Amino acid sequence: MNKTLFKLHSWMALIAFVPLLIICITGSILVFKHEIDTALMEERVRVTADGRARQSLDTLLGSVNQSYPAYEVVGWHLFQDPHRADQVYMMRRGSSDWFYALLDPYTGVILAQPQGLTHYFTDWLLELHYTLLLDDPGLAVTSVFSILLCLLGITGLVLYRKFWKRLFTLRWNARLIVYFSDLHKMTGVFASPILLIVGFTGAWWNITHFAHELREHAEGKEHYAMAERLYSDSLSLQLLREDAAGKVKGFEATYITMPWEPGVNITFWGDVHSSNPLLSQYASSVTYDAQSGEFIQASDIRDAGPGAKVVDSYRRLHFGDFAGLVSKLLWCVMGLSPLLLSVTGVYVWYRRRDKRRSARVKRRNKKLTATTA
Repeated sequence: MNKTLFKLHSWMALIAFVPLLIICITGSILVFKHEIDTALMEERVRVTADGRARQSLDTLLGSVNQSYPAYEVVGWHLFQDPHRADQVYMMRRGSSDWFYALLDPYTGVILAQPQGLTHYFTDWLLELHYTLLLDDPGLAVTSVFSILLCLLGITGLVLYRKFWKRLFTLRWNARLIVYFSDLHKMTGVFASPILLIVGFTGAWWNITHFAHELREHAEGKEHYAMAERLYSDSLSLQLLREDAAGKVKGFEATYITMPWEPGVNITFWGDVHSSNPLLSQYASSVTYDAQSGEFIQASDIRDAGPGAKVVDSYRRLHFGDFAGLVSKLLWCVMGLSPLLLSVTGVYVWYRRRDKRRSARVKRRNKKLTATTA
């Protein structure tokens, strides 16, 4: 069984070698996406709070609409960090493409003009991470490799199921193949739990998003091209936000969904006070009619069932931000482990393959010699 499992583990690793390296390395980098953005363009993504109050959402929305009459706002990111600029998502009229601008919520100053979702370096890395730059079909492709990552972790742990006996063993003075084998096993044991988590959660997201795309755009149905404003100008986004805070106890809005196609309403997604560190900052929601502003429904993750809480935890678990800098560093380092696993695994596989080939040649030569004699 171990021989068959080893072959399966080896071939899966060889098949997924390059894509998994891309996915894992970009994922490790993206753990610190905002920090990288700050280093590259601090003047666009960071703002000075100094105890000031945010401008009204209505004032900010009016300013954005006036500045970009050819665009319609479809989403608004309200970060919990008071020093982060708002991200305002827009669609250009006559187009189904999304853009986003960066806005100082204290002054109303536009810090960055609307750009495509892959314009900035880390946004391009994010697209590479999720789709391998293959657009919607890429979601399915990366799902397959995410599943392979999980299978590699599981088969590796099964093969080395008695790992505790020699967990910290590294035979430094042995042949390189022996040292690499020890290093591969030790790295795999430490990294597998985290790789299984990120692999499973990544596959879940991509599969569900790809299934949504298939369902929404079956039979060649095109994405909706923005033609006109899909919410009433008479609505006060600020009043809706304040009302939402009263619908769910302790609710803090972190993202606003605006209509991006007919039939979509205005939804405030947000965080609530909870002792569960794995609940995401978008776990609860309050929805209003996009035309009348009438309250439709509210969802408090604290009242949800275990299934909903588990699925919501995938966000924190995938990004590794549930324990601050400590978990982010751990996720970043373990996310890079496939680089070491690939180098050591390929070397061990090649040397064993070469050894088997040499053994076959020796047996064949020995047989030929015996026949000739």
